[in-house]
Amino acid sequence: MEYVYAALILNETDAEINEDNLTDVLDAAGVDVEESRVKALVAALEDVDIDEAVSEAAAVPAAGAAAGGAAAAAGDEGDEEVEETSDVPDTTDEDEDDDEDDDAGGEGLGELFG
Repeated sequence: MEYVYAALILNETDAEINEDNLTDVLDAAGVDVEESRVKALVAALEDVDIDEAVSEAAAVPAAGAAAGGAAAAAGDEGDEEVEETSDVPDTTDEDEDDDEDDDAGGEGLGELFG
């Protein structure tokens, strides 16, 4: 992660993102620099507009939250009950009668906070 941060620092200061500059920033931060990682990052960022990538990444959560809120509002209009499903298998044993004990314990808690 510190390699990406170093590239962001170089971009912010309008310095060229090359192996020497990236290594200098990482050395100054006290990072044990691996040359192969530096070379890989410089190669990966060669054709990337970092400012555009950062602005797009910042816009995605805001757009996702707005879409999620709109979907929740649309879901509130219907009276249909939606059953939630899970990918986790149900490992409970249906033969045991522990459900009655659990329900009784819940009633007592309700009275405490009443």
